Amino acid sequence: MPPTDVTGTFLPDEISFPARRGDTLLDVALDNGISLPHECGGNCSCTTCHVTILEGWENLSSIEYPENERLEDADSRGDRSRLACQALILRGHVTVRREVLEHDNGADYRPFVQK
Repeated sequence: MPPTDVTGTFLPDEISFPARRGDTLLDVALDNGISLPHECGGNCSCTTCHVTILEGWENLSSIEYPENERLEDADSRGDRSRLACQALILRGHVTVRREVLEHDNGADYRPFVQK
């Protein structure tokens, strides 16, 4: 990928990534080998790709009605919650914490609990 000024970091993995403007956080995670559950295939029909934006909220697209409605069902929803399948990176840098992590076998999901 050519140099870009659109970048980010996924936590708790501490993996930094380059991105293309207009990519979703889910696309960026998958392109960079970051495991991010997405049971609905990125169609805003579940909350398994729930993330919290720690830095760079202003660098993402705005939340639209379907995402906001779906987030009402998300465990541990906060003021900075987004669905990775819906949040487009528009510019700058974002720091994202995954809120749902896969178990080692990839079959079940569990919420991320910060220690």
